Amino acid sequence: MWVPYQLSKSNNRTQTWLVLTAAVALAVTFLFITASGAVVADGTAPTHDSISEVNSSVGVDTGTNLTILQYNDIQTAMADNESMARLVGAINDRKAATDNPTIVVGGGDEVSPSSLSAVSEWQVPIDVMNVLNPAAEVIGNHDLDYGFEPVKNFTEASNFPWLVANIQAEDGSNIPGTQDYTTVERDGVKIGILGLVDDAIDPKTAVDFAEQGYEVTDWSQAGSEVATTLEKEENVDVVVALTHTGVPESKEIANNTDNIDVIVTGDDEVLHEPAVTSGTVIIEAGGEATHLGELSLSVTDEQVGFNGGRLYNLEEGDWSMNESADQAVQAGRTEGLTTVAGETTEPLDSTFGNYADDTGWGRIIGDAFLAQTGADVAMTNAGGIRGNFMLEAGELTYDDIYTSLPFGNTLVTKKMSGSEIVEYLSRTAAPFDSDFGVQPELQVAGLTYEVVDRPDPPQKIKDVHVHGEPIEMDKSYEVTVNSYMAGGPMLSELETVNNDLTLYGTAAVNYIEEQGTVTPPQEDRIRRTTRAFGEPTISLDGETATLEYDVPAAVDSIEEQSLTLMNETTGQLAVDAVEFDGDSLRLSVNQRSLISLSEQSDTVQLYGTYTDSEIDSQRNGFNMSRLNADAMVSQAVRLKDELETVNTELEDTQSELSDTKAELDEAQAKIDEKNDEISGLKSTLSEKEDRIDELENANADSSDSDGPGFTLLIAVGAVVSLALVGTRRQA
Repeated sequence: MWVPYQLSKSNNRTQTWLVLTAAVALAVTFLFITASGAVVADGTAPTHDSISEVNSSVGVDTGTNLTILQYNDIQTAMADNESMARLVGAINDRKAATDNPTIVVGGGDEVSPSSLSAVSEWQVPIDVMNVLNPAAEVIGNHDLDYGFEPVKNFTEASNFPWLVANIQAEDGSNIPGTQDYTTVERDGVKIGILGLVDDAIDPKTAVDFAEQGYEVTDWSQAGSEVATTLEKEENVDVVVALTHTGVPESKEIANNTDNIDVIVTGDDEVLHEPAVTSGTVIIEAGGEATHLGELSLSVTDEQVGFNGGRLYNLEEGDWSMNESADQAVQAGRTEGLTTVAGETTEPLDSTFGNYADDTGWGRIIGDAFLAQTGADVAMTNAGGIRGNFMLEAGELTYDDIYTSLPFGNTLVTKKMSGSEIVEYLSRTAAPFDSDFGVQPELQVAGLTYEVVDRPDPPQKIKDVHVHGEPIEMDKSYEVTVNSYMAGGPMLSELETVNNDLTLYGTAAVNYIEEQGTVTPPQEDRIRRTTRAFGEPTISLDGETATLEYDVPAAVDSIEEQSLTLMNETTGQLAVDAVEFDGDSLRLSVNQRSLISLSEQSDTVQLYGTYTDSEIDSQRNGFNMSRLNADAMVSQAVRLKDELETVNTELEDTQSELSDTKAELDEAQAKIDEKNDEISGLKSTLSEKEDRIDELENANADSSDSDGPGFTLLIAVGAVVSLALVGTRRQA
């Protein structure tokens, strides 16, 4: 008798029985979902209360209970001895906690990348994996970081098989060292395990599949065919597919096959608690050894039932630490990785945030590329910045840098026209309707641009500048990228100017060592925009510049503290005051600073976050929209302000001249009045002198008659003369 959540068992299944049970399956689905609280991601152990027993013939106490433990995408954690010791310890803890037969499997991307990649390639990861001892592993895209040939080397060094059924050479053979499937047996239960990838593995790897003579075949078809082989020829009881495809593609596989019981997936590094899709349980445990997945099956001779499962957060709880795994990692770590390259004044972001926007660390990496090659522009893909961690302020070791930049990619400089640069930026940016919304997925140097965050924009990329100047579409630029990008779409077809064999991680090391202390550049090189406001009305008054904009009707609210003005080269300017009334936005900023920004670049832009009634509900990834508007104080505005200033100064000068003239006129009137007084005195003096002459003549006549020589009239004349002399001196 079939159960609604029984997994797609291969032997003796018929279409009729599936049809008969479909209605029952739909009826009990809701009961299962609401009753099964088993699938959680904390650190506690599962209990039978959380297990779905939808049919007494296939339940916890029926058949053999098989436990599957899984991990995926260890990547940079492989260089962390504590993370690996904890992962292996947790696996051993869970094995000891259950009496069930147990298998351990991985979801790919284990060999690379990590900081050990630069010094040991795959050797240390395989040493650790042999301690972990899975039943099987699937080839992931990063397991091909060293090419196809090294796969044979690391698979031969592994104590377990590496699987992939749908990467085939021209002669139909597998990648050397891999196989389609394997079988293992636990307490009488025979498990068939197969490996699958999707076609995205080709562009995501550093090797050219077609050039190497390989192709990726249809994963659903390959999965169904191999599963059939496992059931009919190998007589397995359970079919497990290890798929390095991610959850959406794994669901597609489940929907297109009817003979795979469990899918353990990886690649997209999400936490996907075990859940059933089209009769197949799908599970994924994030990445970087932070979680461990577990699910339980009940297996009888005729069918497989899903009992429940969970994800364990290994960063919580008390887990054993495996000494052998610890030692394997530490043995691979050389003294060189502990060397201090320099210091950073601020924390540096090596998380997945590098996909969504430019970061301080991304800017430093881009600047390091330019310092190494002397190119005009540098670009590096966000996927090459790994570790999903923050480099804290303070010392930066080789281990820090190579954990963030772990691949064996070197630097390649391409010749690109301005139009080709814009086209590449457009190709690289994720579209509006992607799972995480519009994302540039690049870090750059020597370049600034805007990514338009709205459905079906006329231009996906706009306002592109190279070193502060508008990009010239017909001009040739030298652009440094990493070798993975150089071998990918579009860039592989362009002329190569220079091949620098320096690892991209080593370029960053060299730059930091030369700088000694690094501070992330402050300019915003990649800017997300949703709506552009119209031209502002700008007025300059004293120390304040005021900008006023008409606001589109779809703008509901504006985050005032997010508003920033910036140019293409020198930096940013905070807004002093904001007034928003729904129809208009009025900003006040420091006039001198705004003019300085305007003088040092050909554009100044306003950016800020806001809520958009039309677009926000359609978007993935970002909660709010971004506004953009021109804020340039043009030469005409500056000249007008200067003219007004000159006019004001001229008016002030004219007023001063008028006041001075009035003062001069008043002084002249006083001078004229004094001159009149002087003229009167002179006339009086003249009269006195005439009288004196008369008197002297009279005295002379008197002297002839022996009269007195000094008379009263003479004395009076002398006094008058003295008074006249005094008056002239005062004038």
